[in-house]
Amino acid sequence: MRRILITGGAGFIGHHLIEYLLEKTNADIACLDRLDVSGTLNRLTDLPQWEQHKKRVNFVWHDLKAPINEFAARAIGNVDYILHLAASTHVDRSLEDPVGFVMDNVVGTAHCLQFARSLPSLKLFINFATDEVFGPAPKGCAHKETDPHKPSNPYAASKSGGVALGQAFFTTYGLPVMTTYTMNNFGERQHPEKLIPKTIRSVLEQTPMPIFATLKKGKMIAIGSRYWLHCRNTASAILFLMRKGVAGESYNIIGFDEQSNLAMAQKIAAIIGKSLIPKLVDFHSTRPGHDIRYALDGIKLKKMGWKPEIDFDTSLERTVRFTIDHPQWR
Repeated sequence: MRRILITGGAGFIGHHLIEYLLEKTNADIACLDRLDVSGTLNRLTDLPQWEQHKKRVNFVWHDLKAPINEFAARAIGNVDYILHLAASTHVDRSLEDPVGFVMDNVVGTAHCLQFARSLPSLKLFINFATDEVFGPAPKGCAHKETDPHKPSNPYAASKSGGVALGQAFFTTYGLPVMTTYTMNNFGERQHPEKLIPKTIRSVLEQTPMPIFATLKKGKMIAIGSRYWLHCRNTASAILFLMRKGVAGESYNIIGFDEQSNLAMAQKIAAIIGKSLIPKLVDFHSTRPGHDIRYALDGIKLKKMGWKPEIDFDTSLERTVRFTIDHPQWR
């Protein structure tokens, strides 16, 4: 691996991926980002090994709603791999601005794919998607890579559109595109709007923590649940697929741990050593277009020989301790 382009590299998952690749490979990295509401270079400069490896990372500012022009292309250079993470990702914001999400996640992906076609030595383009494109997973169900997409909200629909474009560029132009579907990622330096940092603040400040559930006449019917995976495990899976994955294929990246949102909040409170003050909020009336449960089948990647590097409990405790000790990230 000589040179890797990571779009959205100043984002939450992106910066963890940069950290992992700096540690595990000798590749140079072009980090493309527009530094919006979710991206900050402070994530990179906060990495323990940043001073040691910063010369291997070249930052390129660009908004993928516009084509990658000759100036940005020159700064990126001739890369061997593209890891396309840049996206708008928050469901609530997609309800308010669906067209903006189409511009970022569909048009932005198209521009990135078109740029990839100009690269003479490109070995692989990994197109990052989400479990949400498959829609809700009934209890006992886990979606396989080949299941049809049934997105419930504009965010999920826009990500599905980006996946379709990647598959089309593979079929039409022979571009070496691979698709990955990931579940809920967590870890250090996550955006404060997300469940884990939000719960940490709530427990530390002893304020009510909203827990989304299905309520009927004030009684709880079900609580939302997700599969959870620390970003280091996601990065490990990506490097594994860069070496052993096949272009044209899709792969689910899961961590084999499903937790309800209430159970997650309770685990966080137990790590902190303070009580949780849960506040059940009706899921459907407050969050239209959200799904109560997502689930992916991870058998394909498991059979190939990949497994998470760090277990769920260890990675959750590490994340909580880090966030407590670094108040700028909560």
